[in-house]
Amino acid sequence: MWSLKAVPSQAGQVVVVTGANGGLGLAAAKAFAGKGAHVVMAVRNQDKARAAREAILHAHPDASLELVALDLASQASVSRAAAQILTTHPVIDVLLNNAGIMAVREGRTEDGFERQFGVNHLGHWTLTAGLLPAILAAPQGRVVTVTSTAQHLGRGVDPDNPHLLGAYGPFKAYGQAKLANRHFAVGLHRLFDEVGVTARSLAAHPGLTDTDLQSRVAGSPRRGALARLAPRMLAAGMDTDRGALSYLRAATDPDAPGGAMYGPAFVTHGPPVRKPLVRPGTDRAIESLWATSERETGVAIDASTVAAAAARVA
Repeated sequence: MWSLKAVPSQAGQVVVVTGANGGLGLAAAKAFAGKGAHVVMAVRNQDKARAAREAILHAHPDASLELVALDLASQASVSRAAAQILTTHPVIDVLLNNAGIMAVREGRTEDGFERQFGVNHLGHWTLTAGLLPAILAAPQGRVVTVTSTAQHLGRGVDPDNPHLLGAYGPFKAYGQAKLANRHFAVGLHRLFDEVGVTARSLAAHPGLTDTDLQSRVAGSPRRGALARLAPRMLAAGMDTDRGALSYLRAATDPDAPGGAMYGPAFVTHGPPVRKPLVRPGTDRAIESLWATSERETGVAIDASTVAAAAARVA
């Protein structure tokens, strides 16, 4: 059974974790730090980030930690954060695209994107693109993008209405965003393969984990039947340290193949294992996501950009 003990030493590794101020992001950051990595905690709320840093240092007094301001709801903030990280760290071994929002009321990001698609996917799209040169500079860089079992509720992004104008539902939008996260992970690895770089892109989901994100939905009177069932569901779930194991396996298991997804063995709980890509998404779905993401952000991630990033560090 795969556990934290299976994570190899991360000494000398640089790991970037988005949303490292709480929940699964904090648990993953703590685990990486405890294994010796230098952890860049990319977080919107810097007060919470400082408290999270102190919590990690309490557990691991010698932890190497760095705070970077990152608001995934602002493309300008994402670009600034990527530039700052890239300047300090020309080599990044792991990028964990973890941060996200869940089943929120309809709203728009700073750039006019539907919030869940904008934060969960488009923010990470631009961050990943900005950090590509450093990821490709690592001997075996990895990008791990967090999805959810809610991906099975989602549909591929409609390029004519990616922001669900006139068709919004909190869980509908969440499902779309989480399916986009998985399509992104698979599509990115296809590009890595096409260009012939050593980097890997994987997806991971935590099953059912008792986090602030889940609890906020459970406590809301406006989320419908699923929210009313959430307290009972959470009781059958895992704590954040166990939930984060799927992230850690995808990020550190030397045998984890690119394009794969890791999650709990028993869907909602259990040790992390490689999961089948149910409804893996057609080429058309991934192509649609790519075209939409490039159009909305103005940022390209294609074979030429991957090759150019690789050439910069060759």
